[in-house]
Amino acid sequence: MPENHDNRTGADPSTERLRTDSGQQHASDTGTTQAWPVQDPQGQGGSPAPESDSERTQQIAALPGDFSGFPIGATQTIPAVGSDQPTAYHGAEQTDPGATQMFGGQQGGVGGSQLSWNTSDEPTPADEKRQKLLKGGLIAGAAAAALVLLYVGDLLFTSGSLPRGTVVAGVDVGTLDPAAAESKLRDELEPGLDKPVRLQVGDRGATVKPDDVGLQMDWAETVKKADDEPLNPFTRIGSLFSTHDVTPVSRSDREQLVAALQEVSPQLGLEPTDGDIRFEGTTPIPVNPVPGQNLDIQHAADAVQAKWAEGRPISLPVTQLPVSTTREGVQKALHEIAEPAVASPVTVRGQGKNATLAPEAIAEALRFTPDGRGGLKASLEGPVLVGAIEPQLRDTMKPGKNAEIKLENGAPVVHPSEDGVGVDWEKSLAPLLDTLRKPQQRAVQAVYVPAPAQFTTDQANQLGIREVVGEFQTGGFEPASGVNIRRVAEQVNGAILRPGETFSLNGYTGPRGVPQGYVESGIIEDGHPGKAVGGGISQFATTLYNASYFAGMQDVEHKAHSYYISRYPAGREATVFQSPNGKSIIDVKFKNVAKSGIMITTEWTPSSIKVKLWGTKQFDVQSSTGPRTEPTPPMEKPGPPTGPCSPSKGTPGFTVVDTRTIRDITTGQVRTENQKVKYNPQPIIHCPPPPPPR
Repeated sequence: MPENHDNRTGADPSTERLRTDSGQQHASDTGTTQAWPVQDPQGQGGSPAPESDSERTQQIAALPGDFSGFPIGATQTIPAVGSDQPTAYHGAEQTDPGATQMFGGQQGGVGGSQLSWNTSDEPTPADEKRQKLLKGGLIAGAAAAALVLLYVGDLLFTSGSLPRGTVVAGVDVGTLDPAAAESKLRDELEPGLDKPVRLQVGDRGATVKPDDVGLQMDWAETVKKADDEPLNPFTRIGSLFSTHDVTPVSRSDREQLVAALQEVSPQLGLEPTDGDIRFEGTTPIPVNPVPGQNLDIQHAADAVQAKWAEGRPISLPVTQLPVSTTREGVQKALHEIAEPAVASPVTVRGQGKNATLAPEAIAEALRFTPDGRGGLKASLEGPVLVGAIEPQLRDTMKPGKNAEIKLENGAPVVHPSEDGVGVDWEKSLAPLLDTLRKPQQRAVQAVYVPAPAQFTTDQANQLGIREVVGEFQTGGFEPASGVNIRRVAEQVNGAILRPGETFSLNGYTGPRGVPQGYVESGIIEDGHPGKAVGGGISQFATTLYNASYFAGMQDVEHKAHSYYISRYPAGREATVFQSPNGKSIIDVKFKNVAKSGIMITTEWTPSSIKVKLWGTKQFDVQSSTGPRTEPTPPMEKPGPPTGPCSPSKGTPGFTVVDTRTIRDITTGQVRTENQKVKYNPQPIIHCPPPPPPR
């Protein structure tokens, strides 16, 4: 095929034979020839034409320097053959005529081209660039060859093994064959797989047990998943310098896992906290809002199943719960409300006397809640403010006095009520919030209003409390029980029930403990004599129950003793009980079904207690106690092995029916009520012999 005249590959460095337009030149002195392509007049190329006799040959000396690789467009000057002038070659273009000489002294020279060399010893910029490119290419080629060798070697070395750098749950199994990898995973991970899985959300944590949620490793599938040797050369070579984490393949009971996460979700979640302002003394402290978080159950289950074998706490995903306030809203309330509110005291003007509401009291009463627009709205705790102001204005107020009914000379007497004057605190404190925003004129006016008695003279007279309508008396109590009976009698004495109201003994007295004046006394507990604070109150309860029984009151609640006590009427007695914190367990309750009011009075002596109900006589009540039936012999029972023991001969149990007949004397209507009570036998207690003297 035709060649470009500029191509000199394979040229002999000592001599060259140049083609002319009509053929080839031959070197005569050295016998060495250099063939140059013939220029095709049509530019189509072709084979060299045979040399004729008429063609002249010219021998030129070997060119100094390296001619074989000079680039197209470079210019070098050499002596012309057969001439004293230099000849220039510059690709396909002619250089400055004054600096060049045509071969054979003719324009056009070889194929019409010009040839010249630079005779200077200094390298040109093009030479330097060519050398740099050549050097860079050699380095790149060497590096590429090294990587190819490395890639091929790695393929041969790791054939049949897991990829280098493969890590499963923190265990490096790279370059191991599948069987060895599975064995290593079992050895290093299985011992910890029965431990609780620690779950973490921020600083909040919880645990689940793998067995409870069906978590199990699938070792074979895990190794199969890890045994995926990449053929990509970049991936393989990169694995020489890095690791590749493979998520273990495990199974779980999804339903149980989700249920377990739902159970611990409250421990990991966080309720959103809206912004607020609290006070340290009189210094307002802003509390910025904090969004809440709920455990994302389904994604959390995915995370647990994927990471539980690693033996480390698993961070679980959550969903955010928004808040309705912003930091800016909190700051605005701080500067516009809280800080001005406690800047100075507020004066409360009373009738003839003023009160001062100090910043400390204001800070204690001030409350902030979200306003629905990102900010905070303020409010004031009325009881806190009244507690700070009322003692200062007490002399300007006169509370109303309720009417009282007292026994005088054995008859009820009404003591009249008195109206008073007080402060309407709601109206007085209504403008206080606006006042707290002001830097000056910080004062509000106390609004005084009448304070009528809650129980007036007319109401007391209309109750019709004038005579005894029911009474009962018991006795025979020990001194300690007498103290408690006297104390409860003092509390109940004077209690008044309007028509339709219900009286509760536990509710009226409240807790009956040492702070209320009660002492430890005897009780019966599970057939054993014992002691407790408030012992003996059941005797008062029985006395009160019987007084209401004969007054014709409606029985709402009462409970007989488990064992019969001989000083009480069989089938017509009651006990009461409170928990140590004063909660009512067993109570005596009755409802006033009379048209008049009822007043309860008590009369105590060291040996007896009497309870009377006063009102207007309306009911005539008769009681009938049936025979004791269904006798049950007592069981023998050992006394306590340690501590005090009271022996007992025991008493048999029995069943009895009490009948109450009530006649309404205003209407003549009669009704009958039957009540069946079963008493357990009181056991025979045998106390252990006393220990021998030492």
